[in-house]
Amino acid sequence: MTLLGGVAVPWSTVVLPDGSALVSERNTGAIHRVPQPGSGGRPAVVGHVPGVVAEGEGGLLGLAVAPDFQANPVLYAYFTSENDNRVAAIPWRGNAIGEPVVILDGIPRGRFHNGGRIAFGPDGYLYVTTGESGDRQLAQSMESLGGKILRITRDGKPAPGNPFGGSPVWSFGHRNVEGLAWDSSGRMYASEFGSDAWDELNVIEPGRNYGWPDVEGVSGDQDFVDPIAQWRPSQMSPSGIAMGPDGAVYLAALRGQSVWRVPVRAGRLSGAPTRHLQGTYGRIRDIRFVGGRAWILTSNASGDRLVSLPLSAVGAR
Repeated sequence: MTLLGGVAVPWSTVVLPDGSALVSERNTGAIHRVPQPGSGGRPAVVGHVPGVVAEGEGGLLGLAVAPDFQANPVLYAYFTSENDNRVAAIPWRGNAIGEPVVILDGIPRGRFHNGGRIAFGPDGYLYVTTGESGDRQLAQSMESLGGKILRITRDGKPAPGNPFGGSPVWSFGHRNVEGLAWDSSGRMYASEFGSDAWDELNVIEPGRNYGWPDVEGVSGDQDFVDPIAQWRPSQMSPSGIAMGPDGAVYLAALRGQSVWRVPVRAGRLSGAPTRHLQGTYGRIRDIRFVGGRAWILTSNASGDRLVSLPLSAVGAR
């Protein structure tokens, strides 16, 4: 079932408490509202985020809503501006967006590797994934916000308890993270674009170094955290990820044009990953589980759509 069609390069999907969804469109800066399935409503653009400069992999990327959105209706967006990548808080007024307020800026931008996934963790803080913007050494530099996972408050300040004092940095040594998810124990998983060797699924621990550009994939080097699963880029190129109702991690694959199901238990691989929908919808940018269905967002440059599928289509149990 197609919930939203005819869009170009959508990037992120979030679901609101009323059952409707918001979808970001990378190149136009548009935010689409998709009514709750079965409500009889029609999708509509609810606004454009001002200041978005789309180039290469940059533009309007991740969206996030806090758990208390109903009481405090504010939407958060990650986007590329003329000078940097930034996070803004955007008031939600009825069925339209208000004027954005930038809460975090200075994230390096590039034609490639802009990161862009944002999500509220179980602790109520906002997590922000960034890329190293093509300058690989930034991933290891604590003077840069590039190549990191950040943890911030709703006003953009470093969250209490971060591992590097007054820094927003939560983990570092990342090339380009575009997916975040948490299991029922609060353990965080992240997808990672590799270069020529390995794409990764990592368990994220505060203050740890994930190796880029010194290592890629499993290295066995105790100075770095090894991924729990890895793939050749031709099979994967992972973007959005989600925790399924069965406790497995599901990864949306761009170059691999698939959804991968990865069984995990207590932060470790607990079975062989399986591949689903290979080539059926082309490149897949994001995945969500909503109302007993799997929602996938395609990324084929034109004619893209948000599709609702039965759980069995992605191997969910």
